[in-house]
Amino acid sequence: MKIHEYQAKEILRRYGVATPRGKVTESAEEAARICEELGGRCVVKAQIHAGGRGKGGGVKLAKSPQEAREIAGKILGMQLVTHQTGPEGQLVRKVLVEETADIAQELYLSITLDRSQGKPVIMASSQGGMDIEEVAAKDPQAIFRQAVDPHLGILPFQARAVASGLGLKGQTAAKAAKLITGLVKAYLDTDASLAEINPLMVTGGGDVMALDAKMNFDDNALFRHKDIVEMRDLAEENPLEVEASKFNLNYIKLDGNIACMVNGAGLAMATMDIIKLYGGDPANFLDVGGGASQEAVKNAFRILVSDPNVKAVLINIFGGIARTDRIARGVVGAIEELGNVTLPVVVRLEGTNVEEGRRTLSEAPFPFIVAKQMADAAEKVVTAAKGGR
Repeated sequence: MKIHEYQAKEILRRYGVATPRGKVTESAEEAARICEELGGRCVVKAQIHAGGRGKGGGVKLAKSPQEAREIAGKILGMQLVTHQTGPEGQLVRKVLVEETADIAQELYLSITLDRSQGKPVIMASSQGGMDIEEVAAKDPQAIFRQAVDPHLGILPFQARAVASGLGLKGQTAAKAAKLITGLVKAYLDTDASLAEINPLMVTGGGDVMALDAKMNFDDNALFRHKDIVEMRDLAEENPLEVEASKFNLNYIKLDGNIACMVNGAGLAMATMDIIKLYGGDPANFLDVGGGASQEAVKNAFRILVSDPNVKAVLINIFGGIARTDRIARGVVGAIEELGNVTLPVVVRLEGTNVEEGRRTLSEAPFPFIVAKQMADAAEKVVTAAKGGR
């Protein structure tokens, strides 16, 4: 789960991480009032779940409350396009109005899970305020890494090592070490999957502050964090993904035109790969899970065909825990309920009760395209999506 910058800063402040003063608003008039409270100069920042807002025109300096009103009026309601939103952009509904800062240096700091080590890893770089992926590609040595034991948390010498890795010294290094400790504690306490500060600012006076902040959270741990769940902004999420989450279905929207229903993430990856191999483009994948019920499958199919970009559907099920006959009945039931399904549906079933599942499909009034192998299924669905049979 993602949250907005202003929400991430709210969490980080609880752990002693310094941030600029500011308030969030949905009104240009209120933006002007907030700017006046902050001394008459401020920064107006679009609040969307995507990075690259500055390059897209979503972060602007206002030299007066009147200018803050004008800037906020332009940003609010705009379809902000960044490298993370895709060409369709994201509608801006809120702006964060913050005080300006005396920036002497911009750094990068984050903590995320390194699966190869099985530990959280702090990443820090003196090259902050820009795309860290670009820095990592061009100069990997510019990123300092420090693994953290999740049971012990960050130890004082590790925090000092990270501050040193950022090139900081003296009292500034001590302040940075304190901030680093707070960031790691926030990450661990909230079951975050990412906590990022970019840029981490060093002021002219040697103070250290989070000029921007981003936090993502492990969905499986949200039951422990009701306060964080309340921060969820459904308007920032794909409506079909939100709908799928209501039924505990894992749905990911993509850019192609072939919908994919599978059971298991590994099978999902393989299915999308083989669709690409045969010249098609996945529109999404929807994982109904290992023990999918007939009702879950019906909801899954309904969600898949509600995407207007979809030209064909591939249902690829390997029945280990899941029974293929149950999957087949769920799909047939969904089509009967919807009543107006005209999309070609290719089905490949294998595993538990497969013969019964195939019989259910063959006896249904809907003209399913049945495939026995993944390659056969991929070839048929790509052809169907292009208008063939």
